[in-house]
Parts: sequence; structure tokens; C-alpha cells
Amino acid sequence: MPLPHYIVGALLRTMKTEVTSMPSRPNTPCRHPGCAMLVPYSTKYCDKHRSLHPEETRSAGNRGYGSRWNKARKRYLETHPLCVECMKQGRYVKATDVDHIIPHRGDKILFWDQNNWQSLCHRHHSIKTRNEDHTPEYKY
Repeated sequence: MPLPHYIVGALLRTMKTEVTSMPSRPNTPCRHPGCAMLVPYSTKYCDKHRSLHPEETRSAGNRGYGSRWNKARKRYLETHPLCVECMKQGRYVKATDVDHIIPHRGDKILFWDQNNWQSLCHRHHSIKTRNEDHTPEYKY
């Protein structure tokens, strides 16, 4: 015998509330080397270490990557159109990114020094950035 409609409706309402209430994501460890403090998901550093990583907590515009950078980057890519790393492998690939050879880490002089720039394709720039961010050098 089928269930009465008022019971079916109550069951559906109960099931609906159970499905829509998702569990929250667990806290994650602070990303500073050696720190195991748990921080909310999407927060990279605990309060103690946040000040040691200003480049990762500021927006791109506040780090110097604004309209002035975009103009300089465009001019540089016009005069250096090929990826440096691909050319080392005997390949000619159009460069899309301007990379700082030595990471500037907020140093304005190093940021704007064109001798510290190189043209890279997006693939090589992503690889280099990932490797530098995975094993950063800290100077206190």
C-alpha cells in the first residue's frame, strides 16, 4: 500500500535539509616551514607567520603588478618574443610571461631591473614559479 502524500512530503522535506547541509572543510596546517598550527581552509598562514610572507597576502596590484607593469611587460615581450628555456632546448616558442630571474620578494629596485627579467612561455614560467614557491628562500 502506498504511503499517504503528507508522509511522503514530510520525508522529502527531511531528506532535502539533510542534503543541503554540507560539512565545512577541515582546517589546514600553516604553510610556513615547520609550523603545524591549524588555520581555516583558504588561509595560508597563522597569525604568527603571516607577517613573514607579505608577498603572498597582498593583492597583485599592491605587489607592483598594475598598469605600469603591464605596459613594461608588453614592451619587453615585443623586443624579446621567444621563451628563453625553450630556446635552450632548440625550440622556438612564443613567450607570454616576463619572469624575474631572481625573485624580487618586494624589492622595488630588483622588480624594475630589466637585467633581472627574462621571457618565458606560460609552461616554463609556471614550472619556475611553482619550484620557487615550493622551496622559497627566507631572509630574516
